[in-house]
Amino acid sequence: MDEQLVSTPVGKARLDWYPTRGAQRATVVLGHGTATGVEARDLQALARALPPLGITVVLVTQPYRIEGNPRVADEQSLDRAWTAIWPRVCAVGAPLVAGGRSAGSQVACRTARALGAQAVLALAYPLLGPGSPAELLATGKPTLVVQGGQDPFGRPDQFPSLLPDMELVAIPSANHMFATGRPSGGPEPVAQVTEAVIESLDRRLRLDMMQGP
Repeated sequence: MDEQLVSTPVGKARLDWYPTRGAQRATVVLGHGTATGVEARDLQALARALPPLGITVVLVTQPYRIEGNPRVADEQSLDRAWTAIWPRVCAVGAPLVAGGRSAGSQVACRTARALGAQAVLALAYPLLGPGSPAELLATGKPTLVVQGGQDPFGRPDQFPSLLPDMELVAIPSANHMFATGRPSGGPEPVAQVTEAVIESLDRRLRLDMMQGP
């Protein structure tokens, strides 16, 4: 993992790079939620699983966490910081997927169209607040939503009808942190999240290759 500090209009953000060792198929840029930083188990699992598959992962820590400044934790500041780091991740020249968990997924949804991301990955999207159906549906990009079946911020059955290029994957019995209070006998929730993301990314990248530039 390589760490990089980037100046933004609202303070310094940190980029944790998990590069692929072979040919690079894509870069996935992920932001954190409010309760946890990039140490969240789902983000760390993706940072381990994707690079061996040719996909670089960049975990972005917002300036308010780096500098301990809650005054820049509002939506506008989060979006400004994310926009400021985007040229750094664009420099790698691979297809870019914008995403994150919870509040981080909101930032990706709000900015994907303007920044030209190829797709959006929304983990534990907070549909019932502070997110909204309108915000989610306005990504303008192919979007994968991965949601815990018992997420208090929005269960899968509470989501609106999605657009044709959007997909919702439910992780049964999982909460907002993709954890469950009892053994399920099946794959661990974070492993299910990782599997869903890998399958979606692989399908999307194959489709893009078939369609060409």
